[in-house]
Amino acid sequence: MHPQVGFFREDAACLEMRAWNDRISTFRGMLRGVGGERHRIGLERGREAFDRQAWADAVGFLTEADQEGSLGLEDLERLAEASYLIGRYADSMELSRRSYRESMRAGDVGRAARSAFWVAIEHLGQGEMAPAAGWLAKVERLVGDGESAEAGYLQVAAAAQSLAMGDAASAVAANERAVEIGTRVGDADLVLLAGVGVGESLIGLGEVERGIRVMDEVMVDVTSGGASPVIVGIAYCSVIAACHQVFDLRRAQEWTAALDRWCESQPQLVHFRGQCLLNRAELRQFHGAWEEAADEARQASERLGADPSLGEAIYQMAELHRLRGEFVDAEAAYRQASRLGRQPEPGVALLRLAQGEHEVAAATMARATDEAAGVFARARLLDPFVEVMLATGSTAAARMAADELVGIAEAVGAPLLTATAQRAHGAVLLAEGHARAALAALRPSWTAWQSLDAPYEAARTRVLIGMACRALDDSNAAALELDAAADVFRDLGARPDLARVEALIGPPASVGGLTARELEVLRLVAAGKTNRAIAGELVISDRTVARHLSNIFDKLDVPSRSAATAWAYEHGLVASTG
Repeated sequence: MHPQVGFFREDAACLEMRAWNDRISTFRGMLRGVGGERHRIGLERGREAFDRQAWADAVGFLTEADQEGSLGLEDLERLAEASYLIGRYADSMELSRRSYRESMRAGDVGRAARSAFWVAIEHLGQGEMAPAAGWLAKVERLVGDGESAEAGYLQVAAAAQSLAMGDAASAVAANERAVEIGTRVGDADLVLLAGVGVGESLIGLGEVERGIRVMDEVMVDVTSGGASPVIVGIAYCSVIAACHQVFDLRRAQEWTAALDRWCESQPQLVHFRGQCLLNRAELRQFHGAWEEAADEARQASERLGADPSLGEAIYQMAELHRLRGEFVDAEAAYRQASRLGRQPEPGVALLRLAQGEHEVAAATMARATDEAAGVFARARLLDPFVEVMLATGSTAAARMAADELVGIAEAVGAPLLTATAQRAHGAVLLAEGHARAALAALRPSWTAWQSLDAPYEAARTRVLIGMACRALDDSNAAALELDAAADVFRDLGARPDLARVEALIGPPASVGGLTARELEVLRLVAAGKTNRAIAGELVISDRTVARHLSNIFDKLDVPSRSAATAWAYEHGLVASTG
């Protein structure tokens, strides 16, 4: 081969290769251009979604932008916050760790300390104390003795640790210091978070009225806007929890409604919506809407996911199963709640009591009450403790618990706690043979439950009133009280309570086979009362009146109200006007 022929062939190949390389370089440049455009568009859309509180959209767009080109620190923080709000807690924590690392590389010590603080808080929320302590040590090292906002957040964390260890005084001081720092540096989130902490710490110190007043003032700032969504949600949940802790039902209802409205304004919100559903489920159960309560507790458990409140949602479901006599389901739910870290007392002890295992129930309640730390934790267990001790014949132990509960109620002054204490006191008096004195405690308790719109608790109290009347040989009043309680238990689906009351009532009355309550309804029908008027007078539902009328018609074998009225006159149940 001629040497020049080979040379020219090699040169052509090189030229062709160079052409391909040029094409590849051009293509790569085009790809970089496309990627850069996607990154820009993702950032714009992610920021816009974040600003309008469309949290899932923000996560999607910012994640896409991050894949096309790394996010800056502010956008990284946006993605971490939005991920937290839609319940992606592991993603949120990893993003906060990444923000910490990149802030340190950029020399932004303040931002690094803030990121480390949120990592610590997420560990604390999951009960992981050792990692939380490690991250808080990083924060302390970064902020030193300065007066920055980050130093204030460190004070908040220190306060939470002090309160958890029972040192409420130190917690108050640390939170107040954080409020001062936040006010001075103009950090609305810090002022809000520390302000709620002050209220919680004051309650822990026993200054309930002052603590609630501080929280009310802080929540005015929450509703005025200006704070970040995570802090606002934390504030709502903390205040509602504090209201439940001190038995302040009215405030709990008001702030739950406010939290509900706040959640509804953000359709893509996940994290605090689960807590809101749980709060609503508790209130609905208290007010007798058990079907709705069960549905919302189930929804809450689905939304809470890995949130520490999941155990509370499962416990709520267990309670509803127990009250309705679904003991197998209740047992399973109590066990699950326990595995999730929620102590299953007093519910599991009351389940054992309903199953006839009195001694087991007594041992469980005695142990749980002894372990209870703090006056409010004990107050929540003393009423069921009294119930279990009376069922086992331990009247002396029940007396001591009831007296303690009365003392706490007098100190706190909450209507719900007062009603509970009055009933416990009345139950013990009845067991001690002081029926008349028992009535003096039980009647105001029943009135209080009625005013609180708590039908189940009111019915439980009415059973005791009926038993006291029976002990005083007033069988007619006893029958009316027990029948009224049975009506409520029947409406609620409280099968175990209904069975106990029906056993107390005994066989039907001799007049036409009608019960005392049916006779009462018949007298009112004969007096010309409508169903609605009868319901109002007897404090029962229209549906219950209709059911009583149906039973009356069947037992008397009459077809109508007029025929039933005629029967009542014939049998002397209503005085003739003729």
